[in-house]
Amino acid sequence: MNLSDFDFELPAELIAQRPAETRDSSRLMVIDRKRGEISHHAFHELPQLIPDNCLLTFNNARVVPGKLFGRIDGSDRIFETLIVSRDDSGTCRALIKGLSRLKPGLRIRYCDGTLEAVFAGREDAYAVLKFDVAGDALKKRLIEQADMPLPPYIKRSLTDETELKQLDRDRYQTVFARNDGAVAAPTAGLHFTETVMDQLKQAGATLAYLTLLVGPGTFQPIREEIIEKHRMENENFLIEREEWNKLVIQKKEGKPILAVGTTCVRTLESVKLTVEAGSNISGSTDIFIYPGHDIKNVDLLLTNFHLPKSTLFLLTCAFGGSDLIKQAYHEAIKQKYRFFSYGDAMLIT
Repeated sequence: MNLSDFDFELPAELIAQRPAETRDSSRLMVIDRKRGEISHHAFHELPQLIPDNCLLTFNNARVVPGKLFGRIDGSDRIFETLIVSRDDSGTCRALIKGLSRLKPGLRIRYCDGTLEAVFAGREDAYAVLKFDVAGDALKKRLIEQADMPLPPYIKRSLTDETELKQLDRDRYQTVFARNDGAVAAPTAGLHFTETVMDQLKQAGATLAYLTLLVGPGTFQPIREEIIEKHRMENENFLIEREEWNKLVIQKKEGKPILAVGTTCVRTLESVKLTVEAGSNISGSTDIFIYPGHDIKNVDLLLTNFHLPKSTLFLLTCAFGGSDLIKQAYHEAIKQKYRFFSYGDAMLIT
């Protein structure tokens, strides 16, 4: 299967640079697979659009601010840095623009020199940084001083106003985020408000939560023209016992399961929902879902509009059928839907 078959032209003005005025005022395209029909709605209508006795699964991963801009002595060059993991000793793995210019032992000064790290070397594509602070102290400094790790197609700079950065801190995080460690938000969840979630419960829906810690691989493009050659990075997941058992019972009773976002699909398709558990379920997954994959544990998908030739677009095509999803994307462009992380949503039934 060729990657070029999943390319499309997207006008730059349709790439959302800011979130909608309110979370649930986004537009919602509904795609009915059985009828092959497409309809247009507002996101706050979701509780009226899902089937009876539906269980919605949410990814409650929390994004920790981790984008920093640093300098080294004797240079005006800015090193944009994305912290992707850290340990209690203050050692971090990071993606750094301009990594090839760094030599082990160099000291990088972040946040106007108030936060410093030594470049210790490389691990594959990642830099190893040793910060002068560690543990909770480093986490606190990142929360206070780092920017949200927005995808590269959302344009931000060092000179952006504090108000815009605060907007990103609020809106590039779901209202139900709980478990730290993701380097990107599960963006389908960004549309939900407490009101919408209450209305879902009032309509008889069940809400369940899992955690998939979205890793830096989410920013990496597919570099193989033959799709089957692509390999995903491992990402850790956790499903607490009570949430797992909700899913197993729902599956056994033949009631619909709606995945809020591709991360939930990937997690649910990495497990067997057959037996109730007496403890939490955890593991890691590198599952790559593309057209031809037999999706077993998810009946409906809520997701955003994704980049061409991306693993997310391929998953959406696998779920909805390539021809119908390509038709829907064409219609979305024609109707000027907003695309990507801060954009609008689609519900595939």
